[in-house]
Amino acid sequence: MVAAPDFLLQVLWEGLVSGVLYALIALGFVLIFRSSRIFNFAQGIMVVFAALTLVGLYAMGIPAWISVVLTLGVMLMLAVTIERVVLRPLVGQPDIILFMATIGITLFLIGFGELIFGGENKQMITSELGIPTGAFELNPFGGFLLLEQKDITAVIGAVSLVIGLLLFLNKTRMGRAVRALGDDHQAALSVGISLRTIWVLVWFIAGVIALVTGVVWGARAGVSFALEVIAYKALPVLMLGGLESITGAIIGGLAIGILEKLFEIYWGQPIMGGNTETWFAFVLALIVLLFRPQGLFGEKIIERV
Repeated sequence: MVAAPDFLLQVLWEGLVSGVLYALIALGFVLIFRSSRIFNFAQGIMVVFAALTLVGLYAMGIPAWISVVLTLGVMLMLAVTIERVVLRPLVGQPDIILFMATIGITLFLIGFGELIFGGENKQMITSELGIPTGAFELNPFGGFLLLEQKDITAVIGAVSLVIGLLLFLNKTRMGRAVRALGDDHQAALSVGISLRTIWVLVWFIAGVIALVTGVVWGARAGVSFALEVIAYKALPVLMLGGLESITGAIIGGLAIGILEKLFEIYWGQPIMGGNTETWFAFVLALIVLLFRPQGLFGEKIIERV
């Protein structure tokens, strides 16, 4: 059975929204990996922690937008603490040690977050932040297409953040320092770029990305520790696009978001009984890795012996 064109557009729109958010989370991983060669396993829990902090501050009676500013301050403090307490003592250690350290950060934030905020599901302060909750009804091809305003806001916000991030990386002195550190670690250090400053900066940017992601995902699904699982859908995006590629994170996120929706609707539900969205992205990434281990946009590693 061939679906109506408007139904296909609805599926593509929902896939686009999911893909934009996957790409946004993946950018947090990419930035930290490019600057420090650390795979930040804690990015998922940072999304949860940022969203819980925002909701928790508002629950204390602090106005919504002041809560946003204070949450950004908390994420900055978290970045400084991680650099000084965790990363600085581990400079020069093998990559696996740094990776294990991010797992430790994850477990700490889970326990700390549950201690302060509790483990129950909370509602994102959507209307308080001025995020519209209505919907637009369109009638393409004589059919019906529903665009929720919070999804439109999420896409506009995510695209704006990505554009701002690209401008920062390409047009500012600190942004060029981050890029230089990612392109040639030793050369960047030799010309006086401060590793500690860059680490704090990229972890703070990852915190900003986590907050935006937490707000938009929280508006769609509530705020709970289950958001951490959603955040890890960025992992196949990284495998598909490459760990060092910002372009790969964006294109990979959009591709996975759209393809998993199409597969679920046109093959998953009719043939496999549904629920293919939980594993489709990982299988797709695995297939890509079999033929291109560095991802579609990653640099091919050549080792000479």
